[in-house]
Amino acid sequence: MFITNLLPEHWEAVKTIYEEGIATGNATFQTAVPSWEEWDISHSKQPRLVAMEEDTVLGWAAITPVSGRCVYAGVGEVSVYVSAAARGKGVGKQLLLALTEESEKQNFWTLQAGIFPENTASVHLHEQCGFRLVGHREKIGKMKGVWRDTLLFEKRSTKF
Repeated sequence: MFITNLLPEHWEAVKTIYEEGIATGNATFQTAVPSWEEWDISHSKQPRLVAMEEDTVLGWAAITPVSGRCVYAGVGEVSVYVSAAARGKGVGKQLLLALTEESEKQNFWTLQAGIFPENTASVHLHEQCGFRLVGHREKIGKMKGVWRDTLLFEKRSTKF
């Protein structure tokens, strides 16, 4: 397995993996995958990563800016998704560690993640990669008519 930049030609595989995450009901508030154009505009240009095994995308990771205000230019929210077939094999950990390393090269000083408490695999992954729990957001959003909580994790760079 190797990690490389996510390119437009990876989109179909990335989209499929994102759909698998949405189907779990515990990965995101999103109910449908946006178009490539919408996704491309909403995510930072770098870093965007995919984990590959030969020609197969196993997972992806990217950062969404948390605000358009310049004071928050170095704060981003991470997304990490692993294909159902590759879960439990360390793909997510390698992606998140690489994303963290690459984010510092792009002047991100704080990464955050909003995780449903029921997504224990994601909670564990972020803890393993040095993220710390900074908050529990109660009833932060509705999903299919049900209020959902999220846990807020963050990791601060030691380089800034």
